[in-house]
Amino acid sequence: MMLEIYLVMTVAASAVSQEAEEPVSYTQCTEGYEYDPIKEVCTDIDECALVSDACKGGMKCINHYGGYLCLPQNAQIFVTNGDESSQPTDPDPQTPLNPLNPTNPQNPQTRTQSNHRGVAAGASQCLPGFTLDEQNYCQDVNECDLTQPCQHQCFNLLGSYICQCDQGYELAPDSVSCVDIDECAFSSYMCQYVCINSPGGYSCVCPEGYQLQRTRMCQDINECDTGHECREDEMCWNYYGGHRCYPQNPCQEPYVLTSENRCSCQSTSQGACRGLPQSIVYKYMSIHSERTVPADIFQIQATNIFSSAHYTFRIKAGNDGGEFFLRRFSRVGAMLVLTKSLEGPQELIVDLEMITQHTAMNYRSSSLLRLTIIVGPYPF
Repeated sequence: MMLEIYLVMTVAASAVSQEAEEPVSYTQCTEGYEYDPIKEVCTDIDECALVSDACKGGMKCINHYGGYLCLPQNAQIFVTNGDESSQPTDPDPQTPLNPLNPTNPQNPQTRTQSNHRGVAAGASQCLPGFTLDEQNYCQDVNECDLTQPCQHQCFNLLGSYICQCDQGYELAPDSVSCVDIDECAFSSYMCQYVCINSPGGYSCVCPEGYQLQRTRMCQDINECDTGHECREDEMCWNYYGGHRCYPQNPCQEPYVLTSENRCSCQSTSQGACRGLPQSIVYKYMSIHSERTVPADIFQIQATNIFSSAHYTFRIKAGNDGGEFFLRRFSRVGAMLVLTKSLEGPQELIVDLEMITQHTAMNYRSSSLLRLTIIVGPYPF
């Protein structure tokens, strides 16, 4: 917005009659000023008070000579003193100042003489932030180009200037220097893992086994897809933060592999399978560290269902610390419930047994599900 220094135009009209003793005159003010017939001076119009909602977007309205400015709420205005130092000041919208005579802002004689491109006695200097041109008018000094007072961005105003900082910085107490904003100190939730502050910004990093997702989240890397060191006779199992290699054939005598991860006791020797589960199924699962409890984590269910059979479920091994509970949810199924929060990294092996009692044939059998639970090192 270009603002003009106000001036009073006094023009003597041509005499309409030789008999007129007093010249007829009229007075006109520049835009942004109105004439005060009592004081016979041009006074500044306070647009901030006159125009409702003059500034939008949360900007504050600051009245200025001949106009107004819309500035950020935290903006500070500087008025130069003619030396290197400067002090912030708030413009006074009520006092019309005369750039040619700062000691006498209401002197109408000085105003009239200035309109005739003259300088009254004792009025040979301008207000701070203005300088005399060749025609003895006070012109605005562009401080941003002359002295470069701001560390980052400088915005020239009429008779002054303001400083602003680049993104990631804020004004120092001297209102001209810029200091880095430590975004990492704002909140522990800036990054999911670790926040690293840098000049003008910050960055998030993830631990080994994870990759940065977008700007702050960490996503597990599936090493079993991207590359692993497991042998041909091993299977790769990915978990949160890493991976492990397990044998593709986990069966031990007298069990033999009958399907993927299933071992059955089919020994021909008499009594070799007596007292042993008929089959052992190997399963693997991963959970986050410090998972909220209680939590349903695994379901076990009979595959062959007989109407005359009764099914019983229990935790046979791997629950010495009482971390788990087996909850029956139907006649043929049960749910493994995590009752204690687990911290990783660690591996737990839980044996879940299903006993089938055939009442009509007076026959009893059992099968085992060996569940390997890998707890990741982090809660994500």
